[in-house]
Amino acid sequence: MSNDAQAQAGTAEGQGPVEISPDVARQLKEKREELFEEFEIRDKFPPEVLAEARERTEGVHDEIQDEIDERRDLRDLTTWTTDPVDAQDFDDAISIEEGEETYTLWVHIADVSHYVHPGSEMWDEAVKRGNTVYLPAYTIHMLPPTLAETVCSLVPNEDRLAHTVEMEIEKENLSFENIEIYKSVIESDERLTYTQCEARLDDEDLPLHEECNLVFELADQMHQQRKEDGSLVLNPRRDRAHTIIEECMLKANKAVTHELMWGRGVEAMYRVHPQPTPDQWDKALREIMELDGVSIPSAKFDDPRKAVNAALEDSPPRALNKIQRAVLKVMPRAKYMNDPFGGHHALNFDIYGHFTSPIRRLSDLINHWIVHENDVPEDLIELCDRASDRQKDAETAERLYKQFLEEVHLDPYAVNNRGLRTVDEEGNVVNENGLPPEEADLRED
Repeated sequence: MSNDAQAQAGTAEGQGPVEISPDVARQLKEKREELFEEFEIRDKFPPEVLAEARERTEGVHDEIQDEIDERRDLRDLTTWTTDPVDAQDFDDAISIEEGEETYTLWVHIADVSHYVHPGSEMWDEAVKRGNTVYLPAYTIHMLPPTLAETVCSLVPNEDRLAHTVEMEIEKENLSFENIEIYKSVIESDERLTYTQCEARLDDEDLPLHEECNLVFELADQMHQQRKEDGSLVLNPRRDRAHTIIEECMLKANKAVTHELMWGRGVEAMYRVHPQPTPDQWDKALREIMELDGVSIPSAKFDDPRKAVNAALEDSPPRALNKIQRAVLKVMPRAKYMNDPFGGHHALNFDIYGHFTSPIRRLSDLINHWIVHENDVPEDLIELCDRASDRQKDAETAERLYKQFLEEVHLDPYAVNNRGLRTVDEEGNVVNENGLPPEEADLRED
């Protein structure tokens, strides 16, 4: 076996889908239906929503041409997306340039609110759903894939409507020199997977090598600064590609809500994360220090978040999950609110909200609409409560479904990363989606 083949065999996609019998597929289907009923999760889209989605994907080229004069034309700007290998839609892209004293970072987000807005069938359905629900090997979308995977996907070499956050960031302290948020037309040059991004960082002969290295240089600095400021980093061993995307999206989200709060004085759907009580933090830190091979430097105890970061960075790999669980047990649930009071404790941001994932989160879609209209929906408080409740329900359903996978002797992590395939007793593939045979062709998406 070649080195490449060996490397591929060690990856999730190289191992192929987890195989299950038709009987297990039926058990999983029954469990999903039970959870959908309990948590009011809408698995199928109503016909009128699907019809509207199909209608909005017609005449795309002409519609974009009509929009160009009303938007910033950024099609000549080097732009690319970076996503998991199995991603079905690409809703964020980045561009970067370096000046003498600043970096200019562009984060381009699919302009979903151009197609999905108050008064439309898809908006009403998105409010009911609240977010995309990710069960291992089974996704329940907030928006019809008909739309999300076509006109709202920033695919390479196609003109696309975007909502761009342009940030001029000072090299000295990484603060915002200037923020602009505007509607744009972009053309992505390439769609990278995380693995491909890593290769571009290393190989100077590959396209986007310089751009990937420049944006990693910035992202790495932003990451280090966040940690030094007391931002909790529960997953400290991210590769460079994930660090780029995570830090760029955090910076864009922060820029948008910073602009709404201080620049415009407009309400928005802010993400508020309360802090644990001192007793709760003490309990978590005691539990962490009792773990084998884990220690916390005394200098870090003035801020529990820094203490946890230090423990995670120096701990053996086997202790990672235990440290994360100890923290998550005492962490209050974050909520969406129309007032940022209290800030986001885990990130240590005074003001924070979501903007970069309007395909899968209601909060981001609403903030897109607020930014463009410079106004808020009349029912903003109810929408905040709705988004918070639907997220809680989605997370609970995901946890219960993973527990059930373990009960039927399936590894949720493997299923999540590799997908499912239903095979009969003779080993013949019944279908590639892990659905019972009679269900294989019935899903709308």
